[in-house]
Amino acid sequence: MKITKKIVLVGHFGVGKTSLIRRFVDNEFDTDYQVTIGVQVKKKDVEVDDKTISFLIWDIEGTTSLDNTRKSYLLGSSGFIYVFDLSRPETFENLETELRFLKDHFPNIPVALIGNKEDLVDIKEKKSYFEIKKIQVSNFSSAKTGKGVDQLFFNLAQKMIENES
Repeated sequence: MKITKKIVLVGHFGVGKTSLIRRFVDNEFDTDYQVTIGVQVKKKDVEVDDKTISFLIWDIEGTTSLDNTRKSYLLGSSGFIYVFDLSRPETFENLETELRFLKDHFPNIPVALIGNKEDLVDIKEKKSYFEIKKIQVSNFSSAKTGKGVDQLFFNLAQKMIENES
């Protein structure tokens, strides 16, 4: 049985949303930064718990606040991946506010909080920072190396299946 699920990647510009998607869907990484204008959609099927999930992955333009995101991009979502750049603190200074926005407007939709670009930082130091702040990061990843990328999508798929039960 095939289930279609819309996943939307959100976060500041330049945090690696497009790179995470390219690594997951095409197993590629490009060092050339290209700004996403509007939305781009990619598709990939994954197997989870004997089910095939067809991900429609929405890569939307980065904003400094989800309040500035076009609401039509978010409607109909089955899951969100909020991406921040571990090497740029301004991309994770307002995580509580951003996550509250998603919970308030989409209360039953799972959200994965992803710290990307782990290859650029001292990851032990960063993990400690988030533990002290009591921010539960779902996954740390690197679109460049591929570390943690497949796992973040797989984990979100499992959460979506659990939500259906």
